[in-house]
Amino acid sequence: MIEELKAHNPLLTVMDVREDAFKIYGKVLEDFPFSKVNELMENIDIPKEGNVYVATEQILEDEDLKSFIEKRYYGGMDIQVGYCNGKNSNLNGVEYHKGSEINVAITDFVLLLGHVNDIQEGSFSVKDVKGFYVPAGTAIEIYQTTLHLSPCKTSDKGFKCVVVLPRGTNDPISDEEKEFDERLFMKNKWLLAHPENERFRAAGAYVGIKGENITVRYPSK
Repeated sequence: MIEELKAHNPLLTVMDVREDAFKIYGKVLEDFPFSKVNELMENIDIPKEGNVYVATEQILEDEDLKSFIEKRYYGGMDIQVGYCNGKNSNLNGVEYHKGSEINVAITDFVLLLGHVNDIQEGSFSVKDVKGFYVPAGTAIEIYQTTLHLSPCKTSDKGFKCVVVLPRGTNDPISDEEKEFDERLFMKNKWLLAHPENERFRAAGAYVGIKGENITVRYPSK
C-alpha cells in the first residue's frame, strides 16, 4: 500500500509510520491493547459521507481499558476515549493540543502532519506537511508539538480511528476563553483552518493555512 500511495501522490512526501522520520511527530505504541479496542469498535460504523467525531464514547471507555491507558501512557491523568470515522481525503486544517493524543488505526489511513515550529507569523505552509501511512492494527502517540487533524482514507470504504485525549479536550469554549488566542477553537484545541474549508470558516475558526488543500489519493480497488 505504501508504494501505491507514493505513486498516486507524487507531490506529497508519504512514509510509513514506522520510519525514523515519524520520531519527531510521535511514536508507535507496540504494547497497546489493540484487540480489545478493535472488538469495541466492531459495531461503530463509518458514515456514508463526511466524518463523525465523538470525543467520549461510553462503549470505548471500558473501565479496565481506560484505567490501563491512563496509567500506562498518561501518568494517571484523566482521559477521554472516542473515535473519528469517516470519508475524509483532505488536509482542511491543522490542530494541536496540550498533551499527547493517541490514535488507534482500526482501518488503514494516512495522517497529514506538521510541527508547531513551522508556524510562522501565524501561518502554516502546506510545503511543510508530511504524510504518514498508518496500517490497521497500529496504535500511535502523537506529541503535543505535532500539527494534525482528521485521518485520510485509503479506500472508498473510509476509515476508523480511535482517539484518546486528556479529558475535556474539544469541549466548547466561551468567547472570553478565546480572547487570549484567536487560534483556540475549542477547549485544548488550537486550530489553523484552510481557507477553502467553509465549515471551519463558518464556525469562526482562525484561517492560517497557506497553499493548496492537500488531497490524499489512493488506488481504486
